[in-house]
Amino acid sequence: MNFALRIPDYYRQEIEALKGDVSINQFIISALSEKIASLRTEEYLQERANRSSRAHALSILKNAPDVKPVEEDKL
Repeated sequence: MNFALRIPDYYRQEIEALKGDVSINQFIISALSEKIASLRTEEYLQERANRSSRAHALSILKNAPDVKPVEEDKL
């Protein structure tokens, strides 16, 4: 599938600066792929959230041990 795409100059300059060694076409395809993945992930997480239960989550957390985190888990 082919599209004629008009890119404003300010986006074109940003693309040129950020694209590295790939073509503008590949850069745009990659950007589209990332956007689609982001939207699909958001949709998936929203569906999961809609099926969730606060009471169930709290019941799971109630079973968590009350201990300090190990060193590698600390921020």
